[in-house]
Amino acid sequence: MSDAEWARIEPLLPQGRTGAHRVDDRRVISGIVHMLRSGACWRDCPPEYGPYTTIYNRFNRWSRQGIWLGMFEALTGNNGIWGTVAMDATHIKAHRSAGGAKGGPSRRP
Repeated sequence: MSDAEWARIEPLLPQGRTGAHRVDDRRVISGIVHMLRSGACWRDCPPEYGPYTTIYNRFNRWSRQGIWLGMFEALTGNNGIWGTVAMDATHIKAHRSAGGAKGGPSRRP
């Protein structure tokens, strides 16, 4: 993440949290982006991003609080929410043996 991008999203992050020593937000965001790009399990997060539990918990907490939408809008100028969306989920249920032709022995030589 570049310094210009970081300057745009840093004010959107929660401040003044109490509790244990806080892991660097910039490093955590880099870890979250890495994990989302790679598609790997959270447990497989490289240690240079911090503890995988911190990476996962921040992703979940910030998702529930809507912080990711704010960051996305600050970086792209768009909130990523569309006014109208159409999806088609048409499917037909079939019996598990319905994929083949008529069964039984063949009468042709």
